[in-house]
Amino acid sequence: MASTPDTVSDLSRRTLLRRAAAAGLLASPAAGLLSACATGSSDKPATGGDKSSDNPLGVPKDSAVEVIVFNGGFGDKYPATDQQLVQEKHAGVKVDLKFTQKIKTEMQPRFSATPPDLINNAGADMMGNDVLANQGALLDLTPLLDAPSWDDPAKKVRDTLAAGTVDSGTLNGKPYALNYVYGVFGIWYNAALFTSKGWNPPKTFDDFFTLAEQIKAAGIAPWVHAGKYPYYMGWPLMDWIQKLGGPEQGRAIDNLEDGAWKTDEVKQVITRIQEMVSKGYVLPGSEGLSHLQSQQAWLDGKAAFIPVGTWLESEMSSPPDPKDDREPKGGRKIPPGFEMTMLPVWDVTGGDKMPYGAARTYAAESWVVPAKAKNPQGGMEFLRAMLSKAGAGKFSELTKAPTVLQGGADAVTGSTALASINNVIKGVGSNQIIVRINDWYADFYNGHQGPIGELMAGRSGVDKFMDDMQRLADKIKKDSKVKKQSR
Repeated sequence: MASTPDTVSDLSRRTLLRRAAAAGLLASPAAGLLSACATGSSDKPATGGDKSSDNPLGVPKDSAVEVIVFNGGFGDKYPATDQQLVQEKHAGVKVDLKFTQKIKTEMQPRFSATPPDLINNAGADMMGNDVLANQGALLDLTPLLDAPSWDDPAKKVRDTLAAGTVDSGTLNGKPYALNYVYGVFGIWYNAALFTSKGWNPPKTFDDFFTLAEQIKAAGIAPWVHAGKYPYYMGWPLMDWIQKLGGPEQGRAIDNLEDGAWKTDEVKQVITRIQEMVSKGYVLPGSEGLSHLQSQQAWLDGKAAFIPVGTWLESEMSSPPDPKDDREPKGGRKIPPGFEMTMLPVWDVTGGDKMPYGAARTYAAESWVVPAKAKNPQGGMEFLRAMLSKAGAGKFSELTKAPTVLQGGADAVTGSTALASINNVIKGVGSNQIIVRINDWYADFYNGHQGPIGELMAGRSGVDKFMDDMQRLADKIKKDSKVKKQSR
């Protein structure tokens, strides 16, 4: 299998699939990182300062707060707002911001002495939150979640967070991490192009197939995807299966139930996807395109739709890496007037068990407070500031990505991408598509890409795809060495 692109941040690609919905459930590459550390209890914060309405967490007077930020795709500008908020609220407190891309390399040794007060545990060199929690190295963040929110003292912090946020950072039954960035998987189109052509974005597969003929007649491929990394196509594929079959179909797949990949719902979805391929609706050459190349082809107007997550605008606005052969020729360019717009996955049939608007949302980009930090109250207070309207709004303004604060990006203008992401998230309501199998089983994450690639290349049919996927799930289920999960 081709190597997986890890370019933007903890929010993207392989890391997302490892962590977005089930933080820490896979065996972490950081296993054993604290074996030489004398860790303390994660349930007993160090004694802080006096608590008050302005200081609900008890940040010590005139104390220092050391914050380590992963300097990845979200950059190093946004934390300055949170630093200012904390220092303005607490006269005499100094926030020391430090940035790195080598989180594990630089932070791991510090857990044996005095670690920082807050760590943005993200990126390719991230530590395993599961390992840290199991070693007692992380602070239980319940005091933060139960504290009054920054903007409205009548609301607890936990009550201002988007659905699934607390669960995404919960390990061993306790919230040891706060995942800050809220995202969603969807299907993107250029609203400016559609307006100029008089096209309406589809709400059903039938709508898509009708529109696809008009798109082809205009000399544009209806669909493009990152064929070099088939899991990009796996996102809408698995979302469509659960949307049609409902949460019970999703649970059956996640729980490795017998025959979960041989249902009529799976067959209907794969039949429609195969139809996309057989009718020539996929951009020729997609099989060999990287994530960046497929996204640039879409931006260049070669295709009408592309399945990608929240990070699309940020990624394609980032400077190209001339040494990376996954880069599109000529670099990354968003054309003037291009209106990046996200849709939720459209309906498979008129009788889907989940309504139009259902989507897979997630919280990612974790922040943790070490149990042995000198000023854990200060670390939690910095997080509380990040979850203010000012802090979350500045993050979204700078990164074009929403945070887990409900409505945190509502005031941000100038990005059709961010506005559409917000609209999709708001439209989800209680209809959240949940997929755990990729997070739980590395063998499935790796193994499911082959059948998807063959299907999208036109070399595999519906029945073979279903057989291959069921065989993969059965193999994992029968492997006694693999710890099984369920929901």
